[in-house]
Amino acid sequence: MNSSERRLNAIVNNSTAAIFLMDERQHCVFMNKAAEALTGYRLEEAVDRPLHDVVHHQRPDGTPYPLAECPIDQAFPERERMTGEEMFVHKDGHFYPVAFTASPVAGDDGQPVGTIIEVRDLTEEKAREAALRESEGRFRNMADHAPVMMWVTDATGYCTYLNHQWYQFTGQTVEQASGYGWLEATHPDDRQRTEDAFVAANADHTSFRFEYRLRHASSAYRWAIDAASPRFADDGEFLGYVGSVIDIDERRSAEERLAVSEEQLRLALEVAEIGQWDVDQATGSMFWPPRVKAMFGISADVPVTLDDFHAGVHPEDRDKTREAYESASDPELRALYDVEYRTVGKEDGAIRWVAAKGRGLFDAQGHCSRVIGTAIDVTARKAAEIRLHQLNERLEHEVTAHTAERNRVWEMSRDLLAIMGFDGFLKAINPAWEATLGRDAETLMALSFREQVHPDDHDAARDVMERLLRGETVERFEERIAHADGSWRWISWTLVPEGDVFYAVGRDVTPEKAAAEELENAQEALRQSQKMEAMGQLTGGVAHDFNNLLTPILGALDMLQRRGVGGDREQRLIEGALQSADRAATLVQRLLAFARRQPLQSAAVDVGKLVEGMADLLASTTGPQVEVVVEVAADLPPAKADPNQLEMALLNLGVNARDAMPRGGTLRITATRDSVRTPRGALKRGHYVRLSVADTGVGMDPATLARAIEPFFSTKGIGKGTGLGLSMAHGLAAQLGGALIIHSREGVGTNIELWLPVSAVSPDGAAQSSDLALVEPGRGLALLVDDEDVVRSITADMLEEFGYEVREANSAEAALALVTAGLSPDLLVSDHLMPGMSGVELALELRKSKPDLPVLIVSGYADVEGLTPGLPRLVKPFRSTELAASLSAL
Repeated sequence: MNSSERRLNAIVNNSTAAIFLMDERQHCVFMNKAAEALTGYRLEEAVDRPLHDVVHHQRPDGTPYPLAECPIDQAFPERERMTGEEMFVHKDGHFYPVAFTASPVAGDDGQPVGTIIEVRDLTEEKAREAALRESEGRFRNMADHAPVMMWVTDATGYCTYLNHQWYQFTGQTVEQASGYGWLEATHPDDRQRTEDAFVAANADHTSFRFEYRLRHASSAYRWAIDAASPRFADDGEFLGYVGSVIDIDERRSAEERLAVSEEQLRLALEVAEIGQWDVDQATGSMFWPPRVKAMFGISADVPVTLDDFHAGVHPEDRDKTREAYESASDPELRALYDVEYRTVGKEDGAIRWVAAKGRGLFDAQGHCSRVIGTAIDVTARKAAEIRLHQLNERLEHEVTAHTAERNRVWEMSRDLLAIMGFDGFLKAINPAWEATLGRDAETLMALSFREQVHPDDHDAARDVMERLLRGETVERFEERIAHADGSWRWISWTLVPEGDVFYAVGRDVTPEKAAAEELENAQEALRQSQKMEAMGQLTGGVAHDFNNLLTPILGALDMLQRRGVGGDREQRLIEGALQSADRAATLVQRLLAFARRQPLQSAAVDVGKLVEGMADLLASTTGPQVEVVVEVAADLPPAKADPNQLEMALLNLGVNARDAMPRGGTLRITATRDSVRTPRGALKRGHYVRLSVADTGVGMDPATLARAIEPFFSTKGIGKGTGLGLSMAHGLAAQLGGALIIHSREGVGTNIELWLPVSAVSPDGAAQSSDLALVEPGRGLALLVDDEDVVRSITADMLEEFGYEVREANSAEAALALVTAGLSPDLLVSDHLMPGMSGVELALELRKSKPDLPVLIVSGYADVEGLTPGLPRLVKPFRSTELAASLSAL
């Protein structure tokens, strides 16, 4: 063996890795010392044997281990270098894991002549891995069953693990929470602060603890504490954090409640003027707030001790005070410190009375460490007690006189005084009973009280009796007691039990009850009035808007009809549209009448035509169960009335009739001529049109009939009627010089008659013809002002058709600007209600410089409020003829 071979042999045998040299047959030709130690075989035992025979006799379960399954034996010389893991069997029979590297050995000609195999024992490494897996498994099992949320991060701060409690608490999924996703569950107001604290701690590898709000699975945020410690490897390498999150929301709430409670206690003590004190037994030092020091005449900034306390107690009270304190601090007695004593002011010398209470605090060994309590200045109370004692002495001398006075009160009192038994009978009563209830004392005491009480009040009386039996005093208990005349009197009782009887003081509150009921009725009437006013404002506003919408529709259709646009078919369509627009305008007028946005405007009215025109509306309002019958006399003269108000009254009477016939019936509307030659009631001598609305409903009893026309009186229940229908109809008839008469019988029905005076003039004829000659053409420049573009446009067309030159403005301010710039109009046509300045205000302003300027005010509804008397006005919607008539009148 030459030196090179010896050196190589020394290197191989001193290697810590087990080395095997195989020939081309895969038979062992050499193995080093480490290989012998690893396998338990000597070189002589392994030479010329396949390695498989040496270390792979069988599987761990004892079955044969085929050569075809052996990864080392796959490393034939012609293969490339390969690595892997394998299980070896030691000579003594135990199994152990190894890692191997098999490399081909080439001859001088470069062809493989064998294999060299390096083997490393993995027993300890596998054991560490198994221990690590077991440790991680134990940690995960422990963490997933821990009562708190737990988490783990790596060195970069990336969250690698969150336990089951985290997902259950937050409702997050693994994908949502991993990495930095856990921050998404943090309250938005706490997120930046929490992230900054975590990043800073992660950079310094230090422990941290902070509180923040965490979103619960319920979507509510709860307060939590997050605390973590850094992890380091054996070599000091920073591995990340292990931390926990604890739900402290209830603790925070408790702390907040405690803070509130302590503040309430402080305020209570302050308001009650109660002083606190605290004595440290070990040092003898005392905590006295300024209030307590003031009780001893000591300034607020002067320190005090227990000796100062005893020195400040009045000499006559010092011993009992000291004994009470010692009993409270004695571990055996542990008595309540409860004593009243006098103090002598250290600085002012004043004597004050103090009531003090306290208890000792004892440790586990029974030693008293502190005595704490409260003190109240009771000087005023003591003075009152002294005065009370003096008064009691004087009272004893006056008892006889007061007894006699009590007897006089018993006899003369207007209140009902009685002694009642729990058996339900009166034991004694004063004379006021007879005066109040009209029965003598003998009769009242013979009847049980239950027989005297209204049946509807029996349950309440029984409940009061149970309270009295429990010893409770009952005040302001009200019940109805029978009067001898059959009426019921409301009595308000104060009842005081004593033994097997109770004393009663009663006051007759029947007048107050009646007044309260009247007040409630008045308040309900006011509420209904306010409701009607609000409804009227809303209806008036809607009607105003409808008038603005109808004006261009009606004006345009009228213009198309007058110009003869289209053929016969188109003219028929235009005529139909005009009729619908007129009906809509009439409906708006009825809405305005309902909203009471129009003053009473009497005129000659064809009542028959009005009733027949309302028939369809009444039929649809009353419903299919009510048959509507209309009868109009042939010789009916015109009546003096406001058509809009009359329509509203007729509609209200129809609705009342419908409600009086819940199962259906007949509603008969009759219009006849009648005369009154002898005045009767509100009807004066004269000629009338009698409008009768009769139903076959339930009728009215005498009490209801007597109040039927009272404003806000209704029998329909709250929310089902305003009580204004009949009163409005009555007011309408009275204003016109007529009357409203009601005939009604229960079970038969009701007939309501409206008597309207006959008009001295004939009703207005049909609408004026479309002859526009009423307005002379070429009258000059017209300034047209309206904030509604469409209304302004159609009105401008009408004015131009009349021969006017028209300048338009969309507001009063814009119109004034045109005049200021030099425009001199010959006519002003302006809408009344516009944003900013109204049409009336514009007219008055322009007339300052042109007093004779003709003005026509156009309004969306006929309310005269805000209109200056004398200013002509035109109500929307209008046709060309109506505009022409208004301009002609100017």
